[in-house]
Amino acid sequence: MTLTRWQRPGYWDPVRQLSTLREEIDRLFESPLSWLENGSQPFSSGWLPAIDLYEDKDNVFVRVELPGIKKEEIDISLHEGVLTLSGERRFDKEFDEAETHRMERFAGRFQRSISLPAPVDAAKVRATYKDGVLAITLPKQEEAKPKQIAVNVD
Repeated sequence: MTLTRWQRPGYWDPVRQLSTLREEIDRLFESPLSWLENGSQPFSSGWLPAIDLYEDKDNVFVRVELPGIKKEEIDISLHEGVLTLSGERRFDKEFDEAETHRMERFAGRFQRSISLPAPVDAAKVRATYKDGVLAITLPKQEEAKPKQIAVNVD
């Protein structure tokens, strides 16, 4: 199911439409065949944590929902402008012998790769994990930050 942001009737924002199209294409090519790697079906065992991506003039911010995962089980890497997150959420072992009546929470390995909208300084990246939310702050490289140019009048 895809959620579409509500827009006023008759209002068309081409920049927003192109941004949405780019996000959809990125999502399509993130890992289309990753379920073949571990021999499982994509609908029965895999899961992808939700990601929010924000940007201001100095930083790119990423927020990822990872409830039930220990911080030691989360891997973060940055390579050529692509942020990759991976890890694993395990099944509850305390219920191994119990009869399952309903199981709606996903478990298993995940990997998400997301293209960043600007070059970042990898040496200054910070990540925190609290209440099941991974927060990553990626400072932009100086050349990627907007510059104010003064106009002189002669």
